[in-house]
Amino acid sequence: MTTRIDTRFAELKRQGRKALVTFVMAGDPDLDTCLQVLKSLPAAGSDIIEIGMPFTDPMADGPAIQAAGLRALHGGTTLKKTLGLVRDFRQGDATTPIVLMGYYNPIYIYGVDKFLVDAKAAGVDGLIVVDLPPEEDEELCLPAMKAGLNFIRLATPTTDEKRLPAVLANTSGFVYYVSITGITGSASADTAAVADAVARIKRHTDLPVCVGFGIRTPEAAGAIAAQADGAVVGTALIDALKASLDADKRATEGSVGAVADLVASLAAGVRGAKQAAE
Repeated sequence: MTTRIDTRFAELKRQGRKALVTFVMAGDPDLDTCLQVLKSLPAAGSDIIEIGMPFTDPMADGPAIQAAGLRALHGGTTLKKTLGLVRDFRQGDATTPIVLMGYYNPIYIYGVDKFLVDAKAAGVDGLIVVDLPPEEDEELCLPAMKAGLNFIRLATPTTDEKRLPAVLANTSGFVYYVSITGITGSASADTAAVADAVARIKRHTDLPVCVGFGIRTPEAAGAIAAQADGAVVGTALIDALKASLDADKRATEGSVGAVADLVASLAAGVRGAKQAAE
């Protein structure tokens, strides 16, 4: 099974460059604006798109992403509508990998088997479900792999040598290394520590390793990408979108451009990482 994620990383390797992975919250600030943002990302330089599945109790997310999820929920975004977003995006883009990121509860309520069928049909390529440990692989990870979806695991600074093989056992697509201990948007990534962690993970797997949490600027994205196979940026994009909204938290004419412009600058930083890594 080769997914769009596998194909994209193979392309990037051939080109000798690193991946920019961008995160947006489904339905933030509304479904139409979110779709326009999604459509703008590949042209701006995003290689892989993560779409957050809004949830009422997002324990790993910082204030910015929590607020984005609440805006989306207040606007009526559901998991079904999130899959609809992916389907609409796919009408104009058959190649950019899409990863859904979030928590197990909405998937469980939707129904695992139905969700996997609908997600695959919509054009989803992978899942990141932050509250399902390897011990629960039979719940979603193994069925997802059987359905042809990558199941992407998080490794953290507290994932030790004893734990790492379990985390990596059924992981596919890429490994998402969380560069800080804590919630999203709460601190900046330490480049030296990231380099050591990526090297350690790569001793256990041939999968690409992308690093997220604490990356907000083109410089930071470039520095991290020089040490890994890709940089993941989420909170900074959520903040750029939020800053473009009006007093009633509604989209403005500048909302899509605010995100796309930041992605373009981050992509430039990541693409400069090739030289830094050589």
